[in-house]
Amino acid sequence: MPASEFALPDFLLVERLQRALLKWVANHLRLLPWRAEPRDPYKVWISEVMLQQTRVETVSPYFERWLERFPDVNALASALLDDVLKAWEGLGYYARARNLHLAAKEIAAKYGGAIPCARRELARLPGIGRYTAGAILSIAFGQDEPVLDGNVRRALSRLYAISEDSSREQDESLWRLAGVLLPPGRAGEFNEALMELGATVCTPRTPLCTECPWAFACAARAQGRQGDFPPRRARKKTPHYEVTAAIIWNGDGRFLVAQRAANGLLGGLWEFPGGKVEPGESLEDCLRREIAEELRIDIRVGDPLTVVKHAYTHFRITLHAFHACVLRGEPQAIGCAAWRWIWLEEAAELAFSAADLRILDALRKMSSSRENTTTRRE
Repeated sequence: MPASEFALPDFLLVERLQRALLKWVANHLRLLPWRAEPRDPYKVWISEVMLQQTRVETVSPYFERWLERFPDVNALASALLDDVLKAWEGLGYYARARNLHLAAKEIAAKYGGAIPCARRELARLPGIGRYTAGAILSIAFGQDEPVLDGNVRRALSRLYAISEDSSREQDESLWRLAGVLLPPGRAGEFNEALMELGATVCTPRTPLCTECPWAFACAARAQGRQGDFPPRRARKKTPHYEVTAAIIWNGDGRFLVAQRAANGLLGGLWEFPGGKVEPGESLEDCLRREIAEELRIDIRVGDPLTVVKHAYTHFRITLHAFHACVLRGEPQAIGCAAWRWIWLEEAAELAFSAADLRILDALRKMSSSRENTTTRRE
């Protein structure tokens, strides 16, 4: 049914749905690092942010390493952003890490390191939206607050076969339903059960309907239309860009890396400088232009090192990496936050994007090959 025509379920059905889900989750909740008792608000917060658009299997080792390095809010607040980004390296969506760092500083300054337990205060913190606030308040503080992430949205959309008038109307209908279904005093347990149901049973492509505790009431299953809910929005064609990067050597075995501005895509990460190829521009011309604009130096472009294909959320790139050296000028931080010359071994201390990490891998292979050749000659 269209979201605008959706009517909330009656009391008896709500109770039956609550009992069925809580009985099911008692035997099916996965043992995950952030679910250890007692439920620490800091751990709940970190795990929920890490899990945004990221699989559980990927998050688990990151979560454990994060807690070793930043065991509480104050440790995170006092850390350098470079160290925070390094700990996040490889998880993607780096704005999440920057917002965690900013929010920790605010929590340390305003609340003495204690995560606030009121929605108004939580909502003011960087990176904490409606869902994250609901998860923290219900799971960590036991408050009767609903959640609506992708897994919950899918399960509830199928339960009532809620179609889309508009994405806003659909979301508001689902938020209301999530709130009505909450059993008073057990919101945290119920929310985790609902997220677990969507993650392990009510999956996007092949839902395990015969194992679902809500199969008896699922409208999408009754209609044989599980794959139609939630409605899929039309995808726009993903843009593709040709991009260049320079490994600029200074003659003593070090190369130059630049730090991106703190705001924007990949903010705060280190990279091999370069940029997007303009129409009609060769790769070499692009690289010379970008380096001049970013660092105010003229370079000689040498041999290619590697080609990296990488997909971001809204676009794809083919990254062409070239060796280079400085012809004229001294580097200046014009189009970047900072720059530095580093040895290859020092790169392990800095946070790089996934695409730049692959360039580093190519450099390590090149270095290893040269060492092996030298050893054989000796």
